[in-house]
Amino acid sequence: MMDDVMETGNMGHYQDRLRTFPNMRSKPYTPLIFRILMRFNVRVLFLFLLFGFGAIFYVGASTSPIIIFVLAVCITSFLLSLYLAKWVLKKDEGPPEMTQISDAIRDGAEGFFRTQYGTISKMAILLAVVILCIYLLRSTTPQQESSGLGRSASAYITVAAFLIGAMCSGVAGYVGMWVSVRANVRVSSAARRSAREALQIAVRAGGFSAIMVVGMAVVGVAILYSTFYVWLGVGSPGSMKVTDLPLLLVGYGFGASFVALFAQLGGGIYTKAADVGADLVGKIEHGIPEDDARNPAVIADLVGDNVGDCAARGADLFESIAAEIISAMILGGTMAERCKIEDPSGFILFPLVVHSFDLVISSVGIFSIRGTRGSNLTAGAEDPMTILQKGYSLTILLAVLTFGVSTRWMLYTEQAPSAWLNFFLCGLVGITTAYAFVWITQYYTDYKHEPVRTLALSSSTGHGTNIIAGISLGLESTALPVLVISLAIVSAFWLGRTSGLVDEAGNPTGGLFGTAVATMGMLSTAAYVLTMDMFGPIADNAGGIVEMSQQPESVREITDILDAVGNTTKATTKGFAIGSAALASFLLFSAYMDEVASFAHEPFKQVDIAIPEVFVGGLLGSMLIFLFSAWACAAVGRTAQEVVNEVRRQFTERPGIMDYREKPDYARCVAIVASASLREMIKPGALAIASPIVVGLVFRLLGYYTGQTLLGAKVVASMLMFATVSGILMALFLNTAGGAWDNAKKYIETGALGGKGSDCHKAAITGDTVGDPFKDTAGPSIHVLIKMLATITLVMAPVFL
Repeated sequence: MMDDVMETGNMGHYQDRLRTFPNMRSKPYTPLIFRILMRFNVRVLFLFLLFGFGAIFYVGASTSPIIIFVLAVCITSFLLSLYLAKWVLKKDEGPPEMTQISDAIRDGAEGFFRTQYGTISKMAILLAVVILCIYLLRSTTPQQESSGLGRSASAYITVAAFLIGAMCSGVAGYVGMWVSVRANVRVSSAARRSAREALQIAVRAGGFSAIMVVGMAVVGVAILYSTFYVWLGVGSPGSMKVTDLPLLLVGYGFGASFVALFAQLGGGIYTKAADVGADLVGKIEHGIPEDDARNPAVIADLVGDNVGDCAARGADLFESIAAEIISAMILGGTMAERCKIEDPSGFILFPLVVHSFDLVISSVGIFSIRGTRGSNLTAGAEDPMTILQKGYSLTILLAVLTFGVSTRWMLYTEQAPSAWLNFFLCGLVGITTAYAFVWITQYYTDYKHEPVRTLALSSSTGHGTNIIAGISLGLESTALPVLVISLAIVSAFWLGRTSGLVDEAGNPTGGLFGTAVATMGMLSTAAYVLTMDMFGPIADNAGGIVEMSQQPESVREITDILDAVGNTTKATTKGFAIGSAALASFLLFSAYMDEVASFAHEPFKQVDIAIPEVFVGGLLGSMLIFLFSAWACAAVGRTAQEVVNEVRRQFTERPGIMDYREKPDYARCVAIVASASLREMIKPGALAIASPIVVGLVFRLLGYYTGQTLLGAKVVASMLMFATVSGILMALFLNTAGGAWDNAKKYIETGALGGKGSDCHKAAITGDTVGDPFKDTAGPSIHVLIKMLATITLVMAPVFL
């Protein structure tokens, strides 16, 4: 092995020998829950599972037949995802040098995940204690008083929901990482035979993760809803009304957002600090290729793809779907109560049905991507992006059909027989919005289109012009998405408002629910979109393994094409995520105003920014987005500096690295990035959680002394509103600019404008380095931030009164 060769002094070019790479740990890591389960007898475990499923279905049947449908679809989807995992894991891992690199990546990713989520779980428990104390001291709403739900019961329900949401979000992240660290080497191996086979493995591996994440979000909400329904005796005389039940689920969304924020921050800092450090020293200073085995930071970079792009995105999409489902259930219940609809369960459970169909249609889309006998995508065969787009188009078509079925089944009411048709049109607005977001982001980030090629051309005149062109592209890219979101919100609101549903006074009440249905339409293909997102980092890792294991150039060409497509799919998913976050935050904002009104026993329907204190709240909300983004990017910069210094030190102290006579210390860079990212994620995360609470308490006290009873709640509402608007624009700018910079570099690496190693290429690398923390740290974290602000204000609303 390499160490033995070095000890005997028989140096030489070790690329011609068996390549060995160090494990990041001394033994494989198995999560605690699996270690506990493995101690039980298989038959005992089977009986426990059987009993658990029986209890879940019994509770579901006691709630509604709709819950049984949802649970059945989710369990079927889980079985399907297990089939996908088994199919992927059956593929060969390639020669020993590939598996050794893959093992090193897996060890580093699982080690960091364990440490990171250990830290997050401690913070979650601390916050749960704070929430418990607040809820034990707060006043109760008239609805809770009439149902007999006391302070202590409400407190324990909220804390339990928070902890369950946090745990499920963590599991979603682990699922995303688990499959990616096992699929990467199989994609690398498949690329030696067929590009289409490599594409199929990457898609199916992403599909496993996506189906599990979406299914867990749906089944988690369904089980919590059913449990609370049966436990509280909802619907019986003197108990809670079914229309008030969704408010008890808010803690679940907050827990999911809390974990997703820290997962995205920690993972984003890790992956981009390693990437920046590896590129600055390896590519620019020493002129070695990307993912070259001589770069001491290369393993840390490849580990980062898994903990940043896979684990963090899994948690991100989980909390997006959970927040959207809960907000839509709240608005559906509120509207059903105002309209005095006899059976409101259809309006409340509609989001669960939509996402159950999402699992079905996305599975069809995933299985539509098949392997062929063709051996090379670079030889004029079909473009992988076209293949993925065909699958997405099929999923969109099926989404339209199933959405029509869902609205007719769930939203038909005798009070307004044609209302379901209006809501179906709201869903079409959402589906069209999702497709528009994917197309717009692809236009601005794919090097087949003019914006990225213009950006690449700007690199020919230097580093500065590349940065200027990238920033201007990112700023321009915010216009079309904002116009699309604005049109979607207004269209869906008026379609809902004209649905024919009115309250006792004859006022139309379906507007906000129409917007909620549009949000569901946008997320009705979430599982397929997440599949495309997971495809990206798996393809990126596969390219790294191919480069490090010194495979033929033809194999690297295939993985380069898949990697470039992966960059585009990751960017489109981020655009999709920020669009859905905008709509979901709008819904949660409305739910917040309704909850404040119920606690304050007075109407709270609008926020007047002409009031100085309320305007200041808006300024603070906008400031929060910029300060959060600055701290996130600065964290990447500081950590990257540590990596740069370490890589330079190794190249200086071990000159034999460059001509393959000495081996880099990969583990040292992994340790530096892991410890620094865990340290750096605390500051911006704490800012996001503490800001709305501190602002609400300060202005609550000011309102108390000035006689303005709702001032604290109004200022927080303004802060939330402005933070959402600023966050949407900032995230669009950061995501698109970063993705465009990355693909401009990839375009030059195809041979354009001088190709690899040219001055133009070096300028493009600088732009890519600037864009790294934009697109993979600050930008995705803002998606989570604006939804977490909405859920934290909803949970903490009593504190502001």
